[in-house]
Amino acid sequence: MEILSFYYAPCSYVENLRKESVLKSSNSHQSNPNFRKLRLWCTKIDSRCGSLNLCNLDQSVLKKLSRSGSLRLRNTRQGLKNVESKVLNGSYNGYVIGGEMDARDISERGESASKVVIPDLPDESNGESGAPLSSCFWEWKPKLNVHYEKAGCENLSSPPVLFLPGFGVGSFHYEKQLKDLGRDFRVWAIDFLGQGKSLPLEDPTTRSNEGDTPERKDYAWGFEGETKPWASDLVYSIDLWQDQVRYFIEQVIGEPVYVVGNSLGGFVALYFAACNPHLVKGVTLLNATPFWGFLPNPIRSPRLAKLFPWAGTFPLPTSVRKLTEFIWQKISDPGSIAEILKQVYADHSTKVDKVFSHILETARHPAAAASFASIMFAPRGQLSFREALTRCQMNNVPMCLLYGKEDPWVKPVWGLQVKRQVPEAPYYEISPAGHCPHDEVPELASKGCDDICFKCRT
Repeated sequence: MEILSFYYAPCSYVENLRKESVLKSSNSHQSNPNFRKLRLWCTKIDSRCGSLNLCNLDQSVLKKLSRSGSLRLRNTRQGLKNVESKVLNGSYNGYVIGGEMDARDISERGESASKVVIPDLPDESNGESGAPLSSCFWEWKPKLNVHYEKAGCENLSSPPVLFLPGFGVGSFHYEKQLKDLGRDFRVWAIDFLGQGKSLPLEDPTTRSNEGDTPERKDYAWGFEGETKPWASDLVYSIDLWQDQVRYFIEQVIGEPVYVVGNSLGGFVALYFAACNPHLVKGVTLLNATPFWGFLPNPIRSPRLAKLFPWAGTFPLPTSVRKLTEFIWQKISDPGSIAEILKQVYADHSTKVDKVFSHILETARHPAAAASFASIMFAPRGQLSFREALTRCQMNNVPMCLLYGKEDPWVKPVWGLQVKRQVPEAPYYEISPAGHCPHDEVPELASKGCDDICFKCRT
C-alpha cells in the first residue's frame, strides 16, 4: 500500500493535506469492494524508524492487503494493527494539526505528533455512490414539526450518529457527511426549531392581515396580535433546542448516540451531553461557539431576568419589531448572504450554491424574521459552555475537537481552551478551513466521527 502526497513537519503539522491525497493498494479501488473501508484513524509517523502506524484500518482489509504484499503487519496493540508502509512525497494545499498532545505542545513543541490521512468522499461523477438520503418530519408538539434527514438506517448493527447544525442553516449543511457515513453508520441531521425547515407551519399570533403591504407579508408572522395557545411559551432558546434533541433521540432514534455539532450546534451538543449523559456515547465539536444568548437565564438569575420584560416570546414588542425589520432587510438580502458565506469559508473553491439556496429559501419564509428576533433575545442556558464542558468531563463523555484555522468568528484559541480543560480529547486544527470545516474538508469531519465512535468502542 502506498500513501501518496503525505509528509510531516514540525509542530505536529501535516502539511498540505487536501483532496489530492489518494490511497493506493495493489488493485485499483474500482475493483476492490473494500476500498471505502480504507479510512485511517489517528495515523502517526515514527520519525526514528520511518514507519507509519495506521489505527483501526478495517481488519479484513488489512489481512487482504497483507496477503497481497502491500502491507506488512508488525504487531497488535489493544486490538489495533500497526502497519508499515511506504510514504512518498507530493503536493497539497492544506494541513492538519492533530492528535492526543497537550494543548501547549501543539504550539510549542517541534516534534511530529498525530497525523491524519483520509480518502476522498464518494465521487458520484465517477460512479461512486453515497448513501441515499431521506427527508422526514417529526411532530414533536402541536404545530411544531421538526425536519430531519437520515441515511444508513439499514445498518442495524452500526453506531447511531446525530448531527446538529449551526445558526442560520439546517440539516442540509451535513449532506456530505450523511452520504459518506451513511454507508457504514446510521446517521441523522436535524433542523433546530425556528431554523431551516423546522419553522412553524402557521403564524404563532392572531394578527389581522388588514393593512399589509406586499413587502410586509413576507415576514409578518409573529409580529402583532395575540399569542395562539400552542405558542404561549414558545421561545427559540438553547434550552428549547436541548429538549428538542433529547426527545428526538428518545422518540425517533431510540438509543444513545454520538453527537456532532458545528458552531451553535456544537454548543447545543455539549449542553445536551452535560444534561443527558445517559443518552450520549460521545461528542465531536466542529468550531463550537463558546457562548450563546445575551439575556440572563430566568432560573439561574431570576431577579436580573425581571429587568428584561421581553425575552423572545411572540408577538414581538413594537420597539423590537422595528429593529428586526431593519436588520432583517439587511441580512436576508442575497448579497449579504453571499458575503457572509465568503467570510466563513476560507477555501473559496468550495461549492456553496446549495447552501446559499437553502439559506435564501429559509430567509423568505414568513416566520423567519420573527424567529430570528426570538433567537437573538432568548435567554442564555442554565449552564455556560465551560460548566457544560466540566460536567461532561465529570461524566467521562468522550470528545473529539475539530477546528478550522481560518474561522473569523470562533478562532482556534477557543478550541485550544477546550483541549486544555479536556486534555485527553483529540484535537485537530484544519487549514485552509473556516467556520464550517465539515463542508470545506468533509473528509475530516467524517474522520472525527470515526474517531469518537472508535474510541468509545475500544
